Amino acid sequence: MNEETIKALLEEVKSGACSPEQALGQLRELPFEDLGFARLDHHRGLRTGQSEVIFCQGKQPEQIISILKHLGAKSQNVLATRLVPDHAERILQHFPNAQYDPLARCLLFHPLEEPSIPGKILIMTAGTADLPVAREAWITARYMGHEAETIYDVGVAGLHRLLAQRDSMDSAEVLIVVAGMEGALASVVGGLVDQPVIAVPTSVGYGAHFQGLAALLSMLNSCASGVGVVNIDNGFGAASLASTIIRRINKNR
Repeated sequence: MNEETIKALLEEVKSGACSPEQALGQLRELPFEDLGFARLDHHRGLRTGQSEVIFCQGKQPEQIISILKHLGAKSQNVLATRLVPDHAERILQHFPNAQYDPLARCLLFHPLEEPSIPGKILIMTAGTADLPVAREAWITARYMGHEAETIYDVGVAGLHRLLAQRDSMDSAEVLIVVAGMEGALASVVGGLVDQPVIAVPTSVGYGAHFQGLAALLSMLNSCASGVGVVNIDNGFGAASLASTIIRRINKNR
């Protein structure tokens, strides 16, 4: 539950459409729900502004199905990340109306709604190979209610491609830069804009890339100010941080 659903429930009690006993039943499991193998945090959306998201890696399909059922009963939409195609195929048999994006490895209960929060998130990739992580960030940002634009393949091997995107870069509140190899794109973007830049290193590159460690260290050592770094391949974390920044900006306006 989030602030909107709590307010709607209270309005229903006020109007008589919902009895206090019925409302109490809905609120009884608000802090968390114990499934034995998982404790679902139904209070997270109200507490932090971001509802709980299912991280599927390491979970069995039956566990994911159970979590989806319980979260779906209390949410308008549910996001599951890092869901491999084999597991997605089994899960979609139980939720035929759900939507699965194999590139991002993300599943949504319902189609994404139109953005409801002012302020754009711009997601940029250095190369086409970084697309899966960028797509995860885009779906997460849109799930959280934000306008999100994507610009692909503007890495430092051809800076003219990046410089041609200045209008889009200037119009965003927060920029997410997704890059593998040596991860230099984040520093370049950080030196061009006055907005927060969230850098996402990816596990894309040749042997000395060390599965993303080279890009991670490069981004952490960025000489450009205003660049923050999330973990390797963590498009979800980057979009969550961008959402927090934008919601805080709007709250203080």
